[in-house]
Amino acid sequence: MIKVSHISKYFGGRQVLKDIDTEFLPGKCNLIIGKSGSGKTVLMRCIAGLYQPEEGFISYDDRILANMSRTQKIDVRKDIGFIFQEGALFDSMTVEENIMFPLRMFSSMKRKARLDRVNYCLERVNLKGINRMFPAQLSGGMRKRVAIARAISAQPKYLFCDEPNSGLDPQTSILIDNLIMDITKEFNMTTIVNTHDMNSVMEIGENIIYIHEGRLHWSGNHNNILETDNEELNNFIFCSALTKRLKQK
Repeated sequence: MIKVSHISKYFGGRQVLKDIDTEFLPGKCNLIIGKSGSGKTVLMRCIAGLYQPEEGFISYDDRILANMSRTQKIDVRKDIGFIFQEGALFDSMTVEENIMFPLRMFSSMKRKARLDRVNYCLERVNLKGINRMFPAQLSGGMRKRVAIARAISAQPKYLFCDEPNSGLDPQTSILIDNLIMDITKEFNMTTIVNTHDMNSVMEIGENIIYIHEGRLHWSGNHNNILETDNEELNNFIFCSALTKRLKQK
């Protein structure tokens, strides 16, 4: 479990996050949603240790991040997998080399064991046998699945997904959502997904927080999000003519 306790974050004197207090649960897809500029990406980067909040603290399974030694922070980093918005694969590396990269960085596994792990991860994301291909040879959906394979290669306890469906068609987005859900359950990871994709919200949103102007304005799940009377959240969800008609029904 990851706990965020009353954190605030400032940039150049401007407060971006305002007293955020919430929990992200293991074995569930925890979603952060909100408009562009609402602070959700800053929140994720604070949780991942990329930004230091000026107020409050973040704990990983009751271990406060700010109080950890450098060695302890490295140990936590080994337990984190990250799926970046554009995949962030190394273009000059093959698929196999990309997935093996975290294993070379953070494990003492021999090459045969690393290769076995790469092959397992590729099979797990339904991309068996593409080891020697390069990212440029793959479709957008395949690149995202390779990014997922790389993120889980070192068997993380915590998985961060920054707009994992960005640039994908609806069918491929659902495939990625289902894959993230499946591996979260299979490995009992604490998965945090930063998204504004309402399809993802309805498909995998087991624990959802809505950030508006840097504040936590609502929390719930995909079963009750459509029934909320939170005005800001309703304006976010039902912003198009189509969704407004659905709301009226």
